[in-house]
Amino acid sequence: MADVCGVPAYETKSSPAVVSDSPITDPGSSVKPSYWVSCQSSSRQRVTRLHFVSAAKSQSLDGTNAFLGQRKLDSKTSGALKKSSRYRSRSLSASSTDSYSSGSSSDEEHVSPRERIQKNSLGFSDFCVRNISQHAFGRREIEIAEQEMPGIMALRRRAGDDKPLKNAKIVGCTHINAQTAVLIETLAELGAQVRWAACNIYSTQNEVGAALAEAGFSIFAWRGETEEDFWWCIDKCVNAENWQPNMILDDGGDATHLMLKKYPAMFKMIKGIVEESVTGVHRLYQLSKAGKLSVPAMNVNDSVTKTKFDNLYSCRESIIDSLKRSTDVMFGGKQVVLCGYGEVGKGCCQALKGLGCVVYITEIDPICALQACMDGFRIVKLNEVIRNVDIVITATGNKNVVTREHMDKMKNGCVVCNMGHSNTEIDVNSLRTPDLTWEKVRSQVDHVIWPDGRRIVLLAEGRLVNLSCSSLPSFVVSITAATQALALIELFNAPHGRYKSDVYLLPKKMDEYVASLHLPTFDAHLTELTDEQAKYMGLNKAGPFKPNYYRY
Repeated sequence: MADVCGVPAYETKSSPAVVSDSPITDPGSSVKPSYWVSCQSSSRQRVTRLHFVSAAKSQSLDGTNAFLGQRKLDSKTSGALKKSSRYRSRSLSASSTDSYSSGSSSDEEHVSPRERIQKNSLGFSDFCVRNISQHAFGRREIEIAEQEMPGIMALRRRAGDDKPLKNAKIVGCTHINAQTAVLIETLAELGAQVRWAACNIYSTQNEVGAALAEAGFSIFAWRGETEEDFWWCIDKCVNAENWQPNMILDDGGDATHLMLKKYPAMFKMIKGIVEESVTGVHRLYQLSKAGKLSVPAMNVNDSVTKTKFDNLYSCRESIIDSLKRSTDVMFGGKQVVLCGYGEVGKGCCQALKGLGCVVYITEIDPICALQACMDGFRIVKLNEVIRNVDIVITATGNKNVVTREHMDKMKNGCVVCNMGHSNTEIDVNSLRTPDLTWEKVRSQVDHVIWPDGRRIVLLAEGRLVNLSCSSLPSFVVSITAATQALALIELFNAPHGRYKSDVYLLPKKMDEYVASLHLPTFDAHLTELTDEQAKYMGLNKAGPFKPNYYRY
């Protein structure tokens, strides 16, 4: 069943026997969601054994898989789950705990935040985070991020008095970390009201969510949400008392998907959508093509500042950080295959090659393939090298790039991870079968063991590895955050008729403005055109300096 946008939704946990392109817990369906118990509730608790519920024994959950720990469950949950074979977890050492999302006790983490009543110091309770008492730690992280985010902070200072987002009511669905918190507080300084949920169940920094809730923001997110929690949190941001959103800031298209499908009348009141991921942009173009997009949308993902800086420079650093934190692997001499040579792939390849890896590339695009060849990489089909490589990384934005057939052929100890936004690139569902044993090694690291004893190392269950296993450089996120803020300002303040119900690229002038906000950090001094030079080139002295078709 295809979702409303005509492309596969990506946060699913369907069983191998049931293949679906829409979310298992689609908010528009009547199917009860599956639950992940114990194995996701805490990366630090000592768990001796978890049990895999096979598809044959979980029909009450509509064919979805569930994991059941040996701790006592409430009667409602335990009645929906049955024990079968095989999921086990090693006890965790201090070195294997989550490095940046901790702080609450194991007793607290056993209880879903939805079952707890929390208030901040002023009595505000319109939020749902893991533990509000972590707010002081989260505030320090936000303050550190502010020091490394000059662009968004400069925008806050310059536009703070004008309040260009006054009366804007924004539903946000992005990663919730210290850098996003700087963006959220900037939007509030510019006059907006916001309600925010996470676009990824593993990337939320709990202490940052607590800090935002303490500051009076309606945040609905915590690390390790279930599938049902994920959609519940977005729903709480969309549908609230005395709340009619008029803007959406999305990362993956989930807030747009839910509002369009579940609250169509509310969706028609939206003034604009800002989308920053490949997956979400693809969904928007599908909606536009089908005539279902009734509001203007801004494609931030393909803006120059997002593509060249967030996708290339950020991933060049974060791929190494992710793999080091999660596996402690030595890169020198390792054979790596990277699927996709877009900007993300280019950044990853540069880093891996610099540390001495032998890098292979898979590509469908002859232009990207030729670029890889000219950069010194060999273009191969995945089947040609899958038996010999040590690390497999996906960065395509597509689905089923790495299949069960590929994973059956991998060498013992092969590391498998995803750098693309969607979790569909690696066919993780095909690994949830009774013949394979899952062994949790540490937070976001699983060994999947075949009957002959061979194992692969799966990171973040196929989700975005750099935000699940590490973090992003704040400076690069500042560039993306400033781009998102300007796109929201543009759509919200645009006169009626400037933007029709279609998908637009960020105006070139805004890209250049975002870049200029960050140049003072490097003590950079731009050369100015003379009147004669500007006339000769046919340019305005203040820009834009390149036509829209220019390829940077």
